[in-house]
Amino acid sequence: MEPSKQKSLRQILAGKGLPEPDLPFLFLILILVCFGLVMLFSASYAVAMYRRNDPYAYLRPQLLYALMGLAAMWVASRVDYHIYHKLAWPLFGISLVLLTVVLFMPEYNGCKRWIVIPGVGTLQPSEIAKFSVILLFSHIISLNHDRMKTFRVGVLPFGLILGVVAVLMLLEPHLSGTLLIMGIGAVLMFVGGTGLKWFGLAGAGAVSAVVGAVIFLPDLVPYAANRLESWLDPFADPLGKGHQTIQSLYAIGAGGAAGLGLGNSRQKYLYVPEPQNDFIFSILCEELGFLGAMVVLGLFLALLLRGLLIATHAADKFGALLCVGFVVQVVMQAVLNVAVVTNTIPNTGISLPFFSSGGTSLMMLLGEMGIVLSVSRYGNQNKI
Repeated sequence: MEPSKQKSLRQILAGKGLPEPDLPFLFLILILVCFGLVMLFSASYAVAMYRRNDPYAYLRPQLLYALMGLAAMWVASRVDYHIYHKLAWPLFGISLVLLTVVLFMPEYNGCKRWIVIPGVGTLQPSEIAKFSVILLFSHIISLNHDRMKTFRVGVLPFGLILGVVAVLMLLEPHLSGTLLIMGIGAVLMFVGGTGLKWFGLAGAGAVSAVVGAVIFLPDLVPYAANRLESWLDPFADPLGKGHQTIQSLYAIGAGGAAGLGLGNSRQKYLYVPEPQNDFIFSILCEELGFLGAMVVLGLFLALLLRGLLIATHAADKFGALLCVGFVVQVVMQAVLNVAVVTNTIPNTGISLPFFSSGGTSLMMLLGEMGIVLSVSRYGNQNKI
């Protein structure tokens, strides 16, 4: 942005002289947030009463984080997104520090994914890592888009970045987060112009990485093997490793076409473990049925399509890549979550965006959506 066109922070926050953001995209976000809060309360109040003797134990903090996230989205939508060029490397460095710190935190369900902040709550570094990787990839690609066909520019730096992040996340271990970040990175490289031949070599590299993980990260092997066994035959251990998947399938099947009605789930009464988190979609299917599930999936699809449309009309390549990265992250994570709860893929412990309990995730998502809205302001809105 030219110096003559720069605005003061007060003008930015007041919205003076700024074009309107993309309203359809904004409405989709607000619908998902509201829908998510309603389903979170319905899915969580039974387990909240059992664990904390408070039916609002999960809804109350989620509502607070939603309000803070919406405020962050409002601010981000008014800040010129070009400022993130300067913040790309520093934020990536911070995410690496946090991914290292979390390895020294106490375990929860056999994993170390949360940094405990006394008097505040918990922080999940993987959510910040997703944001920083999208930001850094968009920054690098936009500056080198005419050289992305070469290995030195179009492959090597991205491979190194993803490699460092993957190792730190596998040490937690966080397989789903690792797969998600690798997938987002691959999409951005493809959109950015990386030569197709390098993706074939990347497949061979991925196989080598798996072999390396088996050799150098032995603790990861039984963790992954247990998940694979329960996926192939959950009924082999119905009270152990397969319990969560079996109860999830029971919930989905009980919903039928139209569901049992909002609030009428039976599986949320301590049958489905973590109904407020990774398996909230199974409770949604039980209460709202196939039709309700299709509405949710339709909302995510609409968010993707609208986000990609904003990307095609972005003012520059940096803005387009940010839009692609953020909306692909949301939809890819939603697809993985649905695949897990339906036992289409092994249980990887991944949340459903905007629905699952988790303050860090919700705030980061809304902040990212604010950046997409910022990009939409500078695009040619007459064509959208």
